[in-house]
Amino acid sequence: MLSTIMGLFSLKVLIPWILAMIFGIFVGATPGLTATMAVALLIPITYYADPRAAFAMILGVSFTAIFAGDIPATFLRIPGTPASGAAVLDGFEMNKKGKGALALSVDLLGSALGGLLGMFMLILVAPFLARFALKFTNFEYFWLGVFGLSMTAILSRGKIVNGFISAVIGIAISTIGIDITTGYPRFTFGNTNLIGGISFIPVMIGLFGLSEILKNLIKKEELGAPTIEGFGKLPLLEAMKTIWNYRVRVLISSTIGVFIGALPGAGADIAAWVSYGAAKSTSKNRNEIGTGHIEGVIAPTCANNAAIGGTWIPAFVFGIPGDTITAIVLGAMLMYGLRPGPNIFSESRNLMNSIFAIGIISQIFLIPLGFLGIRASGQLLKLPKNIIWIGVVFFSIIGSYAINSNVFDIYVMLLAGLVGFFLEKLDVPLAPLILGLILGPMVEDNLRVGLIKTGGNFWPFITRPISLSIIVVVFLVLFGVNIISFILRFFKGKNNESNKSIS
Repeated sequence: MLSTIMGLFSLKVLIPWILAMIFGIFVGATPGLTATMAVALLIPITYYADPRAAFAMILGVSFTAIFAGDIPATFLRIPGTPASGAAVLDGFEMNKKGKGALALSVDLLGSALGGLLGMFMLILVAPFLARFALKFTNFEYFWLGVFGLSMTAILSRGKIVNGFISAVIGIAISTIGIDITTGYPRFTFGNTNLIGGISFIPVMIGLFGLSEILKNLIKKEELGAPTIEGFGKLPLLEAMKTIWNYRVRVLISSTIGVFIGALPGAGADIAAWVSYGAAKSTSKNRNEIGTGHIEGVIAPTCANNAAIGGTWIPAFVFGIPGDTITAIVLGAMLMYGLRPGPNIFSESRNLMNSIFAIGIISQIFLIPLGFLGIRASGQLLKLPKNIIWIGVVFFSIIGSYAINSNVFDIYVMLLAGLVGFFLEKLDVPLAPLILGLILGPMVEDNLRVGLIKTGGNFWPFITRPISLSIIVVVFLVLFGVNIISFILRFFKGKNNESNKSIS
C-alpha cells in the first residue's frame, strides 16, 4: 500500500493531478460551468495518460469544482455549480455581515472533511450501501423526492404559503418539455427550444445572480465602491475551532451526503439541499440558519463533497452511475480494462487502492489550492462594483450558453433574473423554486412509472418498508418540530401555573 501511495507522487501523476485541480477551481468559480463539464473536457486528455494520473485528474477536478462553486455563491450570491445552490442562503448573508472570509474558510475545511469522510465511507461500506441503494425502486424514489420537496417548509423562513407558491412555480417549470411516459411535448407552444425542457442552471444563475444585481442597481449605491470591503486574511484558526464546535453536524451532513450520493441519479446538489434542510429542522440554531449562521454553511458544503464518494459506490460495485460524472467515468474505467462489479476490489486491487488514496490525498491538496482560489477571488472582488457587475453579467451569459450551446438559455437566464427580482419584492423565497425545479421531474416520473407498474394502484407506494420509513421522516420534518415545540410550551405553561399556585 505504501508503494502505491508513493507512486502517486511521481511527476507523471502529480503534475496533471495538480493542474486538473486548479482547472476545477476555475470551472467551479465560473457561474454556469459545472463539475460534469470539467470532467467531460478532461476525459479526452486522460486517454493518453497513466491510469493513475487519469483518475487523479478526474477525482481532483470533481472535488475542487464542487468546492469552488461556493466562492461566487458567498461573494456574489451566484452558485458556481448546481451543488452550490444551498450555499447561497447563509454564505451570502454572512458575507453581507462582513464575515465572508470566515464563511469560505469554514467552507474550505468543511469541504475537505466531507470529502475525507465520504472517501472513508466508500472504502468501508461500499458493498453494503450499494446493495441497499439497489433496493430503491420508483416507489422509494418518489418518496425521496417528496422528502426533498418537504424541505420547502423549512426553507420558507416562517412564510409557508409563500414557500409553497415558490415550490409550485418550480415544479410547474419542470413539467415543460417532452413527457417521459407518453413522449408528447407539454407546454412548448410550438417552440423547439422548449422540447428538452428548461435547464435549471440558467434559471439558478438568473434567480440568484441577476436578481441581486438588479436589487443593487435599484438601491443606487456607489458604483465606484469596492464590491467587497475588509477582506483580509482568511481566519483558518477560527475556522478550525468552528468546525470542531460543529463536529457532530459535519459528521451528520457527510453521512447524508454519502447516502444521497449512493442513490443513482440523486447527486451532490440534492445531497446539499437535504443536508441543509436537516440542519434547519434539527439544529438548536434553526431560527438563525438562513439569516447568516455558520451551521448553514457547514451542512451543505460537507454534504456535497461527501456525495462525490457516495456516487462512486454503485459505480464501483454494480456499474451503475451515481450521477453524470460517474456516468462519464464508467466509460473511462472500461477503457482502462476496469470492469465494475463486486469482484473489482479483488481483480484490480492495486488500481482500486490507488483510487482510494487519490480521493484522500485530493482533500489535502484541496486546502492550499482552495485557499489560493479564495484569496484570488477576494482580491479580484476589491474592484469597483460596476466592473464586477459587468463581469458577472458576462460570465452569467457565457455560463448559461455553455450548458447546451443555445442562445435561448440566455433568454431563460434573463427572464429568471426578472422573475427572481419581483418574487423577492413580494417576499417569496427563491430556494423552494430551485428545489421544485430540480425535484419536480424526479417526483413526477417515478410516480407515473410506479403507477404504470401497479396498474394505477397507489398502495405499494405506502406498504413497502423503505417507502414507509421515508413517509415517517417526511411527517417528522413537516410536523415533528412543531409538535415537539407545542408539547414543550404546554408543559412549560403547566409548570408556570403550578409555580403561581404554590406562591
